[in-house]
Amino acid sequence: MKIERIVKESFTVIGIEGSTKEGKNFISKLWEKANNNFVQIASLAKKDENGNLVGIWGLMSDFSLSFQPWEDNFSKGLYLAGVEVDDNAISPAGWVKWTLPGFEYLVVEHGSEATFLSVIEYMKDHALVLEGAIHDFNSPLNHKGYMYFPIRRL
Repeated sequence: MKIERIVKESFTVIGIEGSTKEGKNFISKLWEKANNNFVQIASLAKKDENGNLVGIWGLMSDFSLSFQPWEDNFSKGLYLAGVEVDDNAISPAGWVKWTLPGFEYLVVEHGSEATFLSVIEYMKDHALVLEGAIHDFNSPLNHKGYMYFPIRRL
C-alpha cells in the first residue's frame, strides 16, 4: 500500500447530502441520485486546463458539519456525493454546497475495506492523529478511487 502526503487548500463541492440516519446503502443511493441528475450541476463543475473535471468527491462530516470524523467508531455522520466547484458557485435547488478547510492529507488508493484499517494502523505506528473526516476522491483522469485522511489542518 502506497501512502502519499499532500496538501490541499480549502475547496468546495456541490452534491447530494445524506446521513447514516437514512439506513444501510444510503451512500450508494446518494451517488445514484447525484449521477442521474449531474446535468443540473455540470456547468458548475471545476475543470482543469484540458477541460477535465477536477474531482468527484464523497465527503464526510460529523453531524455538526465541522468536518470532524464520523461519530461512534466511524458509524454515524453526514455524506456528500458531488463534484468540486469554484468557491463562489451557487447550488441549485435540491443540491448542497460544502466548503472544506484546507488540510494536509495522507492519500491512499482505495483497494478494499481493509485499506481504511491499514491506514489507521499506519497512523498509530507513526504517531499521526486524524484531524478531520476521511473523504473519498474519484479521479476523473485515471478513474481510480482514493481515500484522503486529514492529518493537519492548514
